[in-house]
Amino acid sequence: MAKILWIDDEIDLLRPQCIILENEGYEVTTAQSGIDGIDIVRENSFDAILLDENMPGMNGLETLEKIKEISPDTPVVMVTKSEEENIMEQAIGRKIANYLVKPVSKMQLKACLKQIIGKQSLVSETSQSKYQQEFGSLSFEIGQCNTFSDWANVYQKLVRWEIELEKVRTMDDILLLQKKEANEGFAKFISKNYLKWMTDRQDAPLMSNRILHDRILPIIESGKKVAMIVIDNCRLDQWETLRSLLSPDFNISTELYCAILPTATQYARNAIFSGLMPSEIEKYYPEYWTHSEDEASQNQYERELVNTFFERYKKTQYKRAYYKVNTSESGENLIKKWPNYRQNDLNALVFNFVDMLSHARTDVNVVSQLSETDAAYRSITRSWFEHSALSKLIRILHDEKITIVITTDHGTIKATNPQRIIGDREINTNLRFKTGKNMTYDEKKVFEIRNPSDALLPQGKLTSCYIFAKGQDFFVYPNNYSDYVRRFTDTFQHGGISMEEMIIPLAILQPKA
Repeated sequence: MAKILWIDDEIDLLRPQCIILENEGYEVTTAQSGIDGIDIVRENSFDAILLDENMPGMNGLETLEKIKEISPDTPVVMVTKSEEENIMEQAIGRKIANYLVKPVSKMQLKACLKQIIGKQSLVSETSQSKYQQEFGSLSFEIGQCNTFSDWANVYQKLVRWEIELEKVRTMDDILLLQKKEANEGFAKFISKNYLKWMTDRQDAPLMSNRILHDRILPIIESGKKVAMIVIDNCRLDQWETLRSLLSPDFNISTELYCAILPTATQYARNAIFSGLMPSEIEKYYPEYWTHSEDEASQNQYERELVNTFFERYKKTQYKRAYYKVNTSESGENLIKKWPNYRQNDLNALVFNFVDMLSHARTDVNVVSQLSETDAAYRSITRSWFEHSALSKLIRILHDEKITIVITTDHGTIKATNPQRIIGDREINTNLRFKTGKNMTYDEKKVFEIRNPSDALLPQGKLTSCYIFAKGQDFFVYPNNYSDYVRRFTDTFQHGGISMEEMIIPLAILQPKA
């Protein structure tokens, strides 16, 4: 049954039309103001929205703008008492699906909704049919994956299907089962090959510690200025959402690379900016490595680590700067200060919104409700980007013909399966990986590294080891087990082994003329 929301301050007078729609098989929800309608859209999904243009308080155009922020893909039909050219131009500019002029006849209403929802239904049915046809070949590909490139190709296909099918609710369970099957195979692949990559880097895929040397430095040496933008904790599906917004203005080439373990900010992002693995940072620059659990202190030396990279490779002639955006104010300050940065050969810029969203989803109930599904998580990321300082900055970079490299340090996965672990107080707090001594756990459920130096990880305590959760597992202590399971189940976490965390995008954007 198709769901319709009708927002009109005179909705009581439109009751006959609502009854007609209900008799035609539509489920109709009504709202008497733009504010009420926006609140309803936040809590529900609809196949179409009928919106009165002329309402007191928040008018139709203002309401339309808010609706598109919350649910950009929901078709909106503007209902107006006049066809004033400027009003309709503004409405069309905000991407309405159609418009109707009052008084709305029964035939007009039915034809309009049939055209919109019928088209959506046809697209959904076609997508569903295509995925069902490809399901078998994807399962075969999953079973045949032997290299990181194979897994990257499979994951990319799954992500594209996930985005295309996000409104086909009947396919959710099938796609989730196929992703679970793929993640099980990927975890076995990583467990078998990760330590080999540490000793034989010729066979290793592109990893976090090679980004600056293999991808950024060659662009700078070719004479181009580079803005390297690291969006913390940004998965491939979130990047695909942002890419669709940027593609009209940029030629974009995207490759997928492998985040190092642990897929946590302290390890992966420090590896990106230093060009070194974690144990190498600790060995050569111990003053820039901390064993503190305080997240703010774990990445406080990123600027210094970037400088060590250029010093090690004797490339100090290139001007460079580092800037981290944690708040909207710091983002606006970057825009204001940009004239001081534009002459640099490299500007390394970190944007932390997506990571903060992930943490807020765990701790703040309203954020958890707004990003309950992967589709909602993508939608919030898109809405943030459209109104962010990052979007403004990218427009500036486009006009100045600066090459943009957008990447991330790791992705994130929704944790659903608790795994018991026992350990002392010195074990770290991350839910997807643990390091310490005297830990008790199910060895069959984890990827275990008994000798951290084998994975180029800091040794810490002499008897310390690292363990990593696989798939959607997360670690929970027996004490207050039920409380922790209730709190962290269905939250987005990172640090472990999954395609979502380890197979991550690196995109190079060249401005179009």
